[in-house]
Amino acid sequence: MGGVLLDSKLVLAPMAGIADSSFRLICKEKGASLAYTEMVSADGLVRGNDRTMALLSFSEAERPLAVQLFGSDPRTMAAAAKRAAALSPDLIDLNFGCPARKVVGRQAGCALLNNLALLRQIASAVVSSVSVPVTAKIRSGWDPRSVNAGRVSQMLQDCGVKAVAVHARSRAEKFGGRADWGVIARVKSSVDIPVIGNGDVTGPEDAARMLEETGCDAVMIGRGALGNPWVFSRSRHFLSTGELLPLPSTSERLEQLLRHMALVRQKSDSEHLVVAMRKHVGWYTKGLPGSSKLRQKANRAVSWSQMRQLVMDFADSLGEAERLKGVGDAA
Repeated sequence: MGGVLLDSKLVLAPMAGIADSSFRLICKEKGASLAYTEMVSADGLVRGNDRTMALLSFSEAERPLAVQLFGSDPRTMAAAAKRAAALSPDLIDLNFGCPARKVVGRQAGCALLNNLALLRQIASAVVSSVSVPVTAKIRSGWDPRSVNAGRVSQMLQDCGVKAVAVHARSRAEKFGGRADWGVIARVKSSVDIPVIGNGDVTGPEDAARMLEETGCDAVMIGRGALGNPWVFSRSRHFLSTGELLPLPSTSERLEQLLRHMALVRQKSDSEHLVVAMRKHVGWYTKGLPGSSKLRQKANRAVSWSQMRQLVMDFADSLGEAERLKGVGDAA
């Protein structure tokens, strides 16, 4: 993608409120070949908003890394891209696929699939403003009656965009129903740039099937990685050998949760991050005996020591506490 080489066909999706530096690093360690920052507001970046700037923090271990921008004004998007490029990311990604009401209401994200003239202006402005390769993420269209991913992808290619990721659902579908992988296949046949498929990949067999059925160059995994970063290592192994590795054990899941907590804790003592960790506790322990009670307690935790104690008590109830002693003590 514009000279950026990936060492596998597996990519971590840019998920707002989830794909922070810690989660990206974990997924990279497990085999994701590319990660994206959380969605960054071009307006906030140009204004120098502290919380927006914090979203751009990344470590060398996370490379290759794409900074994803959203906005609706070509000049602002170009200015934001210049600021982001100054941090030397590997890629600048343009978000034309977010279905969230607050984003669409600002005529950004998916709203631009209904305004192709403005979408073209934004893509052209950003591409011409930076030397960093520019990519884009789109959806199939605004709704099932207006699927235009092929046309949009051709336009983006003409603007100089180096790759396109396609979530095979419309804005109207959000995350419901089944993704229409046929849209990805049609995009792939209509452009020469790399195409990354996205939608309904939750395990190794899904990843292999998407690659085979659509011909896409890489697979983007989002919700399938929540509490399950092993989806990358297992998919990577399956794609190279055809062998399906076992799911992680209870002990492995709890150990990774504690390490994840420690990694986040190293960055800040903020109670805000404790609150943000609550959802990860639920994802890592989903389906384990007593996990619903743990989730209820975790949702009331306000300190790292309290959160860690809840996880250790839960591990003890499953007979796993002894082997987890010392794991993630920094949390």
